[in-house]
Amino acid sequence: MLGGAGILLGVSAAPAQAAEVAYATECIPPAISGLPPVQGTTKVEITAPAEAKVGDEVEVVWKFVQAASKNPDILDLQANTVQPSGTLKAAGAQTADVAMQGPRENPAIPKGGDMKLSDMKGKLKLTAPGEVTLTPGAYNINVSKPISTDTKCAPEETVQKAATIKVTDGGGTSGGTTGGLPTVVPTLPTSVPTGLPTGSSSPSDPAPSESETGGDTGGTSTGGGDGGQTDFTGKEVQVPYKCKTPIGDKEATSPVQINAKKNGGSFDLTVQFKKSVMDSPADIPKDSVKPSMEVALGGADKGTVHVEGPTNSEAIKSGDPIEIPDLTGTYKPGASGESTLSPGVLTIEALGTTTTCTPAKSQVSLTLDTSEQASGASGGGSAGGSAGGSSTDGGLAATGAQGQGSLKALGLVAGTALLLGGAVFTFMPRRNVR
Repeated sequence: MLGGAGILLGVSAAPAQAAEVAYATECIPPAISGLPPVQGTTKVEITAPAEAKVGDEVEVVWKFVQAASKNPDILDLQANTVQPSGTLKAAGAQTADVAMQGPRENPAIPKGGDMKLSDMKGKLKLTAPGEVTLTPGAYNINVSKPISTDTKCAPEETVQKAATIKVTDGGGTSGGTTGGLPTVVPTLPTSVPTGLPTGSSSPSDPAPSESETGGDTGGTSTGGGDGGQTDFTGKEVQVPYKCKTPIGDKEATSPVQINAKKNGGSFDLTVQFKKSVMDSPADIPKDSVKPSMEVALGGADKGTVHVEGPTNSEAIKSGDPIEIPDLTGTYKPGASGESTLSPGVLTIEALGTTTTCTPAKSQVSLTLDTSEQASGASGGGSAGGSAGGSSTDGGLAATGAQGQGSLKALGLVAGTALLLGGAVFTFMPRRNVR
């Protein structure tokens, strides 16, 4: 009986082996974040059968003991929004890239907290006898909310093998029957785009000429209150903005034009951002970006006029241009005389965060001959649903959008692009920021 038991033990399948390996890693945050590459240490444990036979399809498990860095102090990550995928290198008796993937399963991860990544699984078909070594390689971290982004991580040194499978001829032995779905891991970028979006003017651009400063009168109306001209075209002015974003202060210059159409004693305003062009740095869901502005009044009148545009009506894919709609509203004059209209404070609301951009100096785009209206801008208050109002009192009401502007930019200025970057996941421990 004891001899039989010994024979039985002798033919039992070899147990699975698990080995841990650590390696220096560089992680590339999504381009939308504007953040630099960061360095850290990845620790993984690879589990695979110690022995198998040619023809077997074995399951391999990749367990993250430590990700390359922590969740940055930008955004709390919701539960079940993070999914890892990667490549395991097989070498020795056979060479292969084993696609690994884990489920989108994670606990809620607070800002600054340790990353919790699910175990990845994959399958390897054994084709030749001998020893097959398994070495972890590059991996990708996808975060699905608030928008889908990827952080790509790759080894910065030669990685030691984490497991070895002894493969013998013929037959088949036990192997994993369930495994992760194979995926193709994208080629890792070697750099992260930096600076302002293509087409946007940088803070180093030449300052606007004297004809573009607040001393200019901009486009001028001729109709006044006499019932003559009804359409008034402002001039395009280069507005230097200073923006406060969730991840820091930024500066950029954007061309803006204010047009007006006389409507009784009031004016329907349209504010257009022109000529700035930028492709979307990431997939953007519909109804996620909302722009508005407080047009500044001067000359005879005082106060501000609220204008706004609709949210993006369709989802926008990464790399596609984004059209920002015209900002519209109604100006009810609060004084008689020549009143000037200048681009004012710009606000971008996106994905639960706000970026506020303030002009560095006043730039008059349009001058109108106005006639004072009851409860107009200077008088404060609102009447009949007008959008005129002062900065300290009076109600503001905006009309709906009336068409699309020509600006193709994610945030109108660089600060808005960074706004969305601040609301997505990146691997960026504070101590490693360069």
